[in-house]
Amino acid sequence: MKLNGQKVLVTGAGGFIGSHLVERLQLMDCTVSAFVRYNSAASAGHLDRLARKDIAIFRGDITEYDSVREAMRGQAAVFHLAALIGIPYSYVHPSQTFETNALGTLNVMLAARELSTERVVITSTSEVYGSARYTPIDEDHPLQAQSPYAASKIAADKLAESFHRAFGTPVATARPFNTFGPRQSARAVIPTIIAQALRGDQIRLGSTSPTRDLTFVEDTVDGFVRIALHDAAVGEVINLGTGREISIGELARTILRLVGRDLPILTELQRVRPSMSEVERLVADCGKAQKLLGWAPRTSVEEGLLKTIAWIRNWIHLYDEGYQV
Repeated sequence: MKLNGQKVLVTGAGGFIGSHLVERLQLMDCTVSAFVRYNSAASAGHLDRLARKDIAIFRGDITEYDSVREAMRGQAAVFHLAALIGIPYSYVHPSQTFETNALGTLNVMLAARELSTERVVITSTSEVYGSARYTPIDEDHPLQAQSPYAASKIAADKLAESFHRAFGTPVATARPFNTFGPRQSARAVIPTIIAQALRGDQIRLGSTSPTRDLTFVEDTVDGFVRIALHDAAVGEVINLGTGREISIGELARTILRLVGRDLPILTELQRVRPSMSEVERLVADCGKAQKLLGWAPRTSVEEGLLKTIAWIRNWIHLYDEGYQV
């Protein structure tokens, strides 16, 4: 489909990836609407800080069908990113996590069917694979929920699949691996390490042995856009990753080198996931994205880390306050 000049809705637009996606779509001359969760402060998250302000804001709750449908009315494409993404949070609040992520996606799919939306891109996560049974992980890898969060996202993915198969809904599923970059909150591992490296006298982490496939946010956003543009992506699940893995311990050492500090790296038991819940290895096979979309990441991990470090230096006070946008 064509995106340039079209009306486009982004749910979860005030968040980390969502706000970068809004910026990219505006550069494509899209008329962008943002669905953000209502709050008493009338905050739209990162959208409040963007230089470009010509964004229609819909405030509501993704679990409320009527508000989702009204936001989607007249939109040519919908990028659905709204979710509760905290894995530790999902241990404590599994019902809320499931309702937001699964029912929220159901509402988007119901509205897309009712309104004949031209394209829907939903956001999955590499967490749905669980610990790798083989590497690199392609889209045919078995799904295994090792947290309530992962279970909620598997349910959301399967809802999208069912609407495509049952009703022909033009939906595609982006499955990013571990996206990082400017604006990411303190609940993610990279900002946590960087903030401690800049201000602390030690690095406190959970398990340092798991490996992750780290993708810079601009590359992830490019993947989302290409998925919407290419008709061949409809009905497909598409990995977005680099095909390279790095352990959390090595990541911490790399960040310390880039900020020019030598600090001890400690394991705190309260940060360690339950043993059966920890995903030990994630590394993507992105051959499908290359074949269908011509997509490949362009930013190295080190280059992306340098950009992220620079952003956090400028906004370090947010991390001192436990920044959670």
